Amino acid sequence: MSETTADSGNTIGIISGNGIYPETFVKAARKNAPGCRLVVAAFHDETREDLADQVDAIEWVRVGQLNKIIKFFKKQGVTRAIMVGQIAPNNLFNLRPDMRILLMLARVKKRNAETLFGAVGEELAKDGIELINATTYLDDLLPEVGHVCGPKLKKRQQEDAEYGFEIAKESSRLDVGQSVVVRHGTVLAVEAFEGTDECIKRGGKLGRGKSCTLAKVSKPNQDFRFDVPCLGTRTVETCAGAGVKVIACEAKRTLILGKEDVVKMCDEKGISIVAL
Repeated sequence: MSETTADSGNTIGIISGNGIYPETFVKAARKNAPGCRLVVAAFHDETREDLADQVDAIEWVRVGQLNKIIKFFKKQGVTRAIMVGQIAPNNLFNLRPDMRILLMLARVKKRNAETLFGAVGEELAKDGIELINATTYLDDLLPEVGHVCGPKLKKRQQEDAEYGFEIAKESSRLDVGQSVVVRHGTVLAVEAFEGTDECIKRGGKLGRGKSCTLAKVSKPNQDFRFDVPCLGTRTVETCAGAGVKVIACEAKRTLILGKEDVVKMCDEKGISIVAL
């Protein structure tokens, strides 16, 4: 493999976290942009190892090695990059920061997802690498308004979905969390740093496993270059175990990953997904 590509504008750099999101993007890019080279900066203990077989080049790094990622991308001729997949919270607290990350952190006053990833985007831009939307090539996985799958909602469920959606929007505006669990007009759990799955479990426990509703939304002015709300089979499985019967997501602003498997699982477990 040559040190740089002949056509650098035809190479996308993928900053890959865990789950099926990176693989989903790779498949969509192969379909929608044939001939495009895909190179991956993969994280140890996060990115699936088999992703290496699906892309043109891969470099394994540890969380916090920003300079290594940028050097790899520049070597590969990357001018556009995309962030796909999450990083486990415990890994964010076990950073092995390089000097570039340390200097970046020194400039950031608020250390939340928006400011930190925004700062990473600025660092990439310094080296001529544009961070593109994490929904690129994935429009067909963003649901329209209305019933998505599973049983049709009853009146009480629809009311809880709309109420939960309203509360989640306010919670996300305050940068607390983007998911809430409600039952019969009562908020049972609000997501914070622990993540959506733990919020679902806590809400289900407080609701005694009886027909709760999960609402998951985007932040106001959400930067879709990173931190895109996602639903997948793991979310549905967690909801099933907690007694959550309805998932209300935000239309055209939520990715449903592994959609065929999600629809099948919702039908099997009697869970409804609605986009508001």
